[in-house]
Amino acid sequence: MQASSTVLATEAEGVLSLTLNRPDKLNAFNEEMHLALRAGFERAQREDGIRAVLLTGAGRAFCAGQDLGDRDPSKGVPDLGHTIETYYNPLLRLIRSLEKPVICAVNGVAAGAGANIAFACDITLAARSARFIQAFAKIGLVPDSGGTWSLPRLIGEARAKALALTAEPLAAEKAADWGLIWRAVDDENLIGEARALATTLAAGPTLGLGMTKRAIQAAATNSLDAQLDLERDLQRLAGRSADYAEGVSAFLTKRKPEFKGK
Repeated sequence: MQASSTVLATEAEGVLSLTLNRPDKLNAFNEEMHLALRAGFERAQREDGIRAVLLTGAGRAFCAGQDLGDRDPSKGVPDLGHTIETYYNPLLRLIRSLEKPVICAVNGVAAGAGANIAFACDITLAARSARFIQAFAKIGLVPDSGGTWSLPRLIGEARAKALALTAEPLAAEKAADWGLIWRAVDDENLIGEARALATTLAAGPTLGLGMTKRAIQAAATNSLDAQLDLERDLQRLAGRSADYAEGVSAFLTKRKPEFKGK
């Protein structure tokens, strides 16, 4: 992965930790940070030794969305569709298609694309002080980074429209109550709990976990019959895996399994 100070990457115990690192800009996206973060997820997709990803932010924010200084209309009318197609959409597709657990630890404000990227991750925890803001309405834009897709599916049309049209901040605990995220935790426990979860998942049967992720995501558009067929096909593959053999052997011999993600 190309080195960049805008995203800090560390690897330990099968977990690739990616930390957005523009704290003076509330980790708002510029092009360099986009490319560095995408490179991190591409590395996770490519390397078998990486079995889970932990995404968080440095400083007092998770991510404030797009750095508007990079897309200032007074300096020339920007093509925001090109920005989305070139940077945001490839990232969202990577997160969703990566058949390894993606854990997100929201350590502060998550606004605009920052909020919707957090919602796209597989398991999202947030500090109790964190806030989620669909900030697009404040500047005349439309929610992107999958926001118009994920919000109504997670919380229903009425709440999705209200959040998107009013740009009202949503507290972490309410986000958890509504089902937008997995859990709100005390600020001081956030990174420790998120890292422990990522490490536990990385040590698990990640082949099966990845297929579980694929199946749950497919359910949003599949019919029941199509989903039943998908479950059959994925279970056939899982049942032939070394992880399944190891899991059954460990269960029968009452020992801790040693999964390889294969």
